[in-house]
Amino acid sequence: MTTIHEILGKLCLEGNEQVSQTAYGSLKASTNFDADRDAAALETAIKTKGVDEVTIVNILTNRSNSQRQDIAFAYQRRTKKDLPSALKSALSGNLENVMLGLMKTHRQYDASELKASMKGLGTDEDTLIEIICSRDNKELHAINGAYKEMYKTDLEKDITSDTSGDFRKLMIALAKGKRPEEGSVIDYEKIDHDARELYEAGVKRKGTDSAKWISIMTERSVPHLQKVFDRYKSYCPYDMVESVKKEFNGDMENAMCNLVQCIQNKHMYFADRLYDSMKGKGTKDKILIRIMVARSEIDMLKIRKEFKKKYGKSLHYFISQDTKGDYQKALLNLCAGDD
Repeated sequence: MTTIHEILGKLCLEGNEQVSQTAYGSLKASTNFDADRDAAALETAIKTKGVDEVTIVNILTNRSNSQRQDIAFAYQRRTKKDLPSALKSALSGNLENVMLGLMKTHRQYDASELKASMKGLGTDEDTLIEIICSRDNKELHAINGAYKEMYKTDLEKDITSDTSGDFRKLMIALAKGKRPEEGSVIDYEKIDHDARELYEAGVKRKGTDSAKWISIMTERSVPHLQKVFDRYKSYCPYDMVESVKKEFNGDMENAMCNLVQCIQNKHMYFADRLYDSMKGKGTKDKILIRIMVARSEIDMLKIRKEFKKKYGKSLHYFISQDTKGDYQKALLNLCAGDD
């Protein structure tokens, strides 16, 4: 029988869990699910001397987001303690970050990552750019709502106080989540017009008309912009990324490059980000964790496919080479399979 909590919980998520359960997520809901049984097993695992990390990982990385919310409720009812707080006390390092990330709803996770990117001295522009550039309207509206609920302030207000110049204007325009949805009619005249405008506002002239670039890049649908980028090649000897690098610098260049790549192929964008997080010496665990947690129920299967196609080896292989222990096991479970 569905409890009142479950009904309310599902309403509170504003339908966001429907987004999570897509055909392209690597992480599927557990079929033989029992929240009370999982909560009891987690309680034992956390209380065990030395902490039974294997059990914690096996449960939390093999349940859907909404199932994890149900487990948290069952745990609270059973122990009178908050499950994320109990996990925070029991775990540490990268494994702790993965598990705590999994305990948040999708919108809470994105909102908390954005807040962390703007907290204290300096801004982690990389995180801000990745999330704001890659989320669609529905996701951005959900994030804005969660941000307001969690931090009692508007996301836009924090972006405004933490950024400046054209970079600020671009981030705020994107964060509103007002990009037009895909239209059924292809407007070839407008495609040509926008391609020419981008060329004339950038490479063709001395200096850059940033306002023109921002308006076209944030006020057109993704399919429209994909066609604009193709058409742009007939006006300009450089492609979009090369043009961005010539016209912008600093955070604005970084943001525009990320945005162009997301528009061209979002799954390839995430595959590239994952590769960059693991290539060379050392691992950028923050990026690796964020993408694995955030995309595991949305489009990880598509990201895995692009990764293998471009880099010749599977994402599973790279993670297994670059990480170890229970942290590795958690990420491999989220990856859910070798290609």
